Amino acid sequence: MTKDEIIQISSDQLPLIYLQTINKQDANDEYVQWLNDPQVNQYLETRFYQQDLQSVSAFIANIIATPNEHLFTIRLKDNDQHIGNIKIGGINKHHGVGYISLFIGDKTVWGKGYAKQAIQLVSDYAFNTLQLRKLSARAYQPNIGSTKAFLSAGYKHDGIFKDHFMLHGKACDLIQVCLFKSER
Repeated sequence: MTKDEIIQISSDQLPLIYLQTINKQDANDEYVQWLNDPQVNQYLETRFYQQDLQSVSAFIANIIATPNEHLFTIRLKDNDQHIGNIKIGGINKHHGVGYISLFIGDKTVWGKGYAKQAIQLVSDYAFNTLQLRKLSARAYQPNIGSTKAFLSAGYKHDGIFKDHFMLHGKACDLIQVCLFKSER
């Protein structure tokens, strides 16, 4: 398997979405709008920079070229609509660990459980295909929706980084959750 191949990840148990490796054609105006929307990006590090087609295209090209990063689009099964992204990054094969990050850019589908399903699908891929043993994810403490999605997908609290990030000019805790392959 090479990074040039299009990979689709789906499950009969999760009939509403599937994941597909990101490609250069996924860089479009809608994606750029998501990244520049203050409601969508409020907990994303991309909020610090104005995004455009060039920056998004460069980001995608960099991900494709980086072996320890796997970025997938989250898509609805019924119409193939791209609603967000999920990534396995920071992979360290020596230790068998990686980090999951995601966002749902399409606000019309917020609160429908798609993040949880995407987490389940990408976790299976990380454990079964990439042979990782532990996955972690981090979220700003006020980002309750993200933490809730991971906990609902079977992740457990793994720690708190006190006053780790700045949010709206104030120090904010960072919540870490994790899932071990052996505990699935």
